[in-house]
Amino acid sequence: MPYGLRDKAWSPYAAGVLIGLLQIPAFLLINTALGASSSYVTVAAHLVSLVDPAVSGIKYAAQHLEGAKNWWQVAMVAGIAAGAFISSRLSGVRRRGFSPVWTRVVGLRSLAGRTLMGVAGGFVMLLGARIADGCTSGHGISGMAQLAVGSFVAVGAMFAGGILVAMMMKRL
Repeated sequence: MPYGLRDKAWSPYAAGVLIGLLQIPAFLLINTALGASSSYVTVAAHLVSLVDPAVSGIKYAAQHLEGAKNWWQVAMVAGIAAGAFISSRLSGVRRRGFSPVWTRVVGLRSLAGRTLMGVAGGFVMLLGARIADGCTSGHGISGMAQLAVGSFVAVGAMFAGGILVAMMMKRL
């Protein structure tokens, strides 16, 4: 195995450089930037189109039904999940039990409650990402790399929101 693949965590500097370099083929080969939230729209639009072909008449859904740009993001999100799983297996890191934050702040001790809260939180985050026209990786990595003013505002709002929530959780 190459050095580092069995480490508990990668250097954030090395990982950041690799992610940044991934922008180059994305722009050159398929004229798109890194991002993840559109992949969920692509999958959902395709699933809905199986039941109701009229979904292709809805402009927002139709723009996510075709093209390499949409499937690039789906493949990237699947690769992130697969990579995280493989990394946890190679490093030998296994999480057992619940995070103390879940137990202390939220009071969730069951797997069902934790799963329900995770799904609900994921839905709210995805809804916010689509309203903001991009997720943290889309705005934080791609948008800021292109010096997009809207992305600088979005990232500032994300950090402010994260700090506010962390302060509220600390008080609980």
